[in-house]
This record gives sequence, C-alpha cells and structure tokens, in this order.
Amino acid sequence: MPVTTYDAIVIGAGQAGPSLAAALAGAGMSTAVVERHRFGGTCVNVGCIPTKALVASARAAHVARRAADFGVVIDGGVRIDMARVKARKDAIARKSEQGVERWLRSLANCTVYHEHARFESAHRIRAGGDLLEAERIFIDVGARAFAPPLPGLDRIDYLTNSTMLDLDVLPEHLLIVGGGYIGLEFAQMYRRFGSRVTLIETGDRLIKRESPDVSAAVTEILAGEGVDVRLNARCIGVAGQAGAVTVNLDCASGAPEVAGSHLLLAVGRRPNTDDLGLEAAGIAVDRRGLIPVDDRLQTAVPGVWALGECNGRGAFTHTAYNDYEIVAANLLHGDPRSVADRIDCYALYVDPPLGRAGMTERQVRESGRPALIATRPMTRVGRAVEKGETQGFMKVLVDRETGRILGAAILGVGGDEVIHSILDVMYAKAPYSVLQRAVHIHPTVAELIPTMLADLKPLGG
Repeated sequence: MPVTTYDAIVIGAGQAGPSLAAALAGAGMSTAVVERHRFGGTCVNVGCIPTKALVASARAAHVARRAADFGVVIDGGVRIDMARVKARKDAIARKSEQGVERWLRSLANCTVYHEHARFESAHRIRAGGDLLEAERIFIDVGARAFAPPLPGLDRIDYLTNSTMLDLDVLPEHLLIVGGGYIGLEFAQMYRRFGSRVTLIETGDRLIKRESPDVSAAVTEILAGEGVDVRLNARCIGVAGQAGAVTVNLDCASGAPEVAGSHLLLAVGRRPNTDDLGLEAAGIAVDRRGLIPVDDRLQTAVPGVWALGECNGRGAFTHTAYNDYEIVAANLLHGDPRSVADRIDCYALYVDPPLGRAGMTERQVRESGRPALIATRPMTRVGRAVEKGETQGFMKVLVDRETGRILGAAILGVGGDEVIHSILDVMYAKAPYSVLQRAVHIHPTVAELIPTMLADLKPLGG
C-alpha cells in the first residue's frame, strides 16, 4: 500500500489540534489532520459549549421564578419546554462544530481525514484505508466519561455527561453519582428545570479538590435550591427497569438505597488512548491511560507530542489551547514556553460561579509557607446586593515574604470573570500591592478586590 508523507500529522481535532494544524500549515508544513468523530472535541460537542447553553436556559428559568423579588409580575408561572431547550443547545454546538471542520478543510497545506487513526510505527499511522507518515506527530485525542464496574450497571440504562445531552424530556427524579464539577453543574441545572435531584458523593464533602469553606458554600447553594445532597455514601450497586433505577449505597447515615427515574454517572473521565496502537509506536501510558509528557509536551518518543486531556497536564479547554501555544512557540518560533509557566485556573459553573486561580487555602497550609489571607462575603459587595445575588465569598492568599499572590477563589456573581484581575497580576509576578492600589470601576464586583487586599491578615493554624 502506498504511503503518503507529510511534514506533520495531527491526530484529533479538539481544542489544541486545529489551531496547531493551522499554525503548522501556515508555516509551510504539509499537514494532515485525522479526526474519527466530531470536530471540536469535547468542549464543542459534549462539554463547555453545550453544557453552558443548558446552564443559561436553567438560569433563565431560575430568574423568571424570582421575578417577584424584583417587582416583576409573571402571570401563569414558568414552564420548561425541554425539547426547545435541547434544540437551542444543539444549534449552538452544531454551529461551532461545523465551523471548526470548515476552517480545517479550507486551510492551504492541510488535508483532513475523517477516519480513526492507529499507529503502525513511531512515525506511521493508518487512517482508515490510508497510510500516512510524518517526522512530527501530535496526539490530541481527548477523553471520555468513565463508567465504574458497578454491579448491575450492565443491565440498566444510565447516562454520562455526553448522553445526558441527548435528553429532550425532563427527568422526574435524576440521581447523580459523583460530587465533582460535572455532577454539580448538572444537579443545579436540572433542579432549576424542575427535576427532583439527588446528588451522591462518596466523600465527606463535594468538590474535594477545593478548600472546605468553598465546598461548604457550594453545598449550601445546591441544598438551598432543593438538591438532596448525600455525602459519605458509596454507590455499591444499581438495579432498575424502564423509567426506574435504584442505587444501593454503603452510607454512614440515611437510607441505604435511593430510587429515581434516571441515573447520571459523573465519576471521572478516561483518556481516549486505548485504541490508538500506541504500543506499536513505543509510547507508554500510565495506569490511568494518560501519555506522559515533559514540560514542552513531548513524549518519550522523539518527534511525538501529546496535547490536551490525554496528557494529564490539564483537563480544560484553556489548558488544551495553551498546550498548542507552547508547542507552536517552541517548534515554530524558538520561544521556550513551558507548561511549568502555567498557573492553575478554572471555573465551576454552578450559579453563582466559582472562579479559581493558583493555590487553594488547603494547598498553602500544606506547603508550610508563611502567608496572608483576606476574605470578603458577597453580602458586602454592592454589585451583588443590587442584583439580589449575595451567595458566596471572595478569598485571596498572599506570600508573606514576597508579597506575591499565591491563589484566590471567587464564589459569587461574576466570579468566573472577576478572577482574571487577580490571575493577570499573578502572571506579571507583581506584588499584591499593585492590585491593592488600583482604582476599579464602581459599581462592580472587581472593585472590592483592592478593598479586600487592604485587610490581609496572617494565615493562622
């Protein structure tokens, strides 16, 4: 079989792959992109874009129900048309997916293969019926929902974050196993749509990567909207039939089983590396299926890079895109960018959202370094009061010796946007006093960050 040779091959068209392909092709390299399914990856098709479209619909319903609080009268109540909610979400995601595919196919020096890729050697892959080879190969295959080997799971219908998006009906009672980001976002949105929701978490608190005060505040927000949160409850088995499912629990308190109409598993993700033929390329994976890479995203095999969710160096759209930037900078521009330069940042899109940057309070305490801390409840933020959204708080941690900001959390209205005013100062490696002396616009949430920083105190034990 003849082999087609390229300067570069990009496997996967998620958030890193298309931009990297465009940069390589734009630099004069003949480039092949191989995508087996949907262009745009997780974010565009089953992640950020469609889920945040659902979050927006759920928020519209929530605000409408609160209309009387603002002196607005809505006669006849609020009704949810899930088919229209889904159609809106689908249209938004479809436009993005099609845009990515059209862009890639329009690029000069770029050939798109809509096939499954498998390595046949370190620099040769099979894409459907074609053999391709290149000195540079970039793996951007993403990840998918993980389903644990629970007794009875193979005999019932269950949902993941992907298949949940296919629903055009409202679950009567949605059971969610997993108290992480995916579980929390779906719990709140479907409660706002009108479902009964039970959220089941093995640990003693939700979102365990966060500090306890953040976990407690988010739990209070969800419980306040009617989500039944079950902590210290390990799922040990499931059973069910059409329209009904039962989850059996090993729990410290509460009923040992809970019944509902639908089950969503939100217990983690696994990389899409198990059907790439990596062994033929000499590429090893760790016990979770992740491809180890160095700080410039290179694998142990020369000329092969791994980007995005499959490399374990970040599980977000923005980190995947930054992976592309790092590879392109090093390869095309002689700019020695590195993953080590990246500051951990992300958002949790419950409402109000959580914006996070840098270290958590728990991580700062565990580091043992001398630090300062300041907090401010959203009840003391005028913009939040005006909007009638005073849940949550702001918190910042500062290195006592250098004055640099170590980390911050903003759980409150606009928290996902406001966090960037802190994040940018962290990237500038400037002392907190630069931000503390800044004059921000009134009335905003961000205007209270300088005020909060003026009240820093030693981080106690």
